[in-house]
Amino acid sequence: MFTGLVETMGRLIELIDQPPGKRLRIDAGETIGRDASIGDSVCCNGCCLTVIGVENDVLDFEAGEETLVRTNLGRLAPGDPINLERSLAADGRLGGHYVSGHVDALATLLRIEPDPPWAKLWFRVPARWAPHLAPKGSVTLDGVSLTVVDVTEADFSVALIPHTLGVTTLGIRRSGDEVNLETDILAKYIERQLEARGTWPNDKPADS
Repeated sequence: MFTGLVETMGRLIELIDQPPGKRLRIDAGETIGRDASIGDSVCCNGCCLTVIGVENDVLDFEAGEETLVRTNLGRLAPGDPINLERSLAADGRLGGHYVSGHVDALATLLRIEPDPPWAKLWFRVPARWAPHLAPKGSVTLDGVSLTVVDVTEADFSVALIPHTLGVTTLGIRRSGDEVNLETDILAKYIERQLEARGTWPNDKPADS
């Protein structure tokens, strides 16, 4: 479990083919790299991955086929930044919201509305996940906990403060970029309960 508060931006060193998945080598820096151990869970751009190798500040992870299809991790190139967060300690502060690290889908950045030094970003989501978004609700984008501002039929917006723009990958995103989306876990449980009771539509749109 994570909070969506990014601790540091790491850098992808190498993306190695390891059919049916890939191995990611990430320079996690001193903040996370020096304290990491094999078996630890780290949220990488919003995706929970397990540390399988440690070499100084460089951490190795494996991403399976499902992860590569559903997230943007397989599309990264060496040198690309990655938002990193260690799992939440039992006595830690929950400054964001409960983030599982299980990415639902990719959201596409439609446009950026500058409001210096802030910025408002609009994203489009697959129809399957649009009902999970609500104004003032929580959403996770590339591992960053954010509050939803506006919601339309398939689009939503978030407002980013200068700090978030400066210390996460969201500050360098451009129109057309795809980010990892995780909707609020509470929405998933509510949907499942309604499905079980037969009060939720069973003709949900495809995850695309």
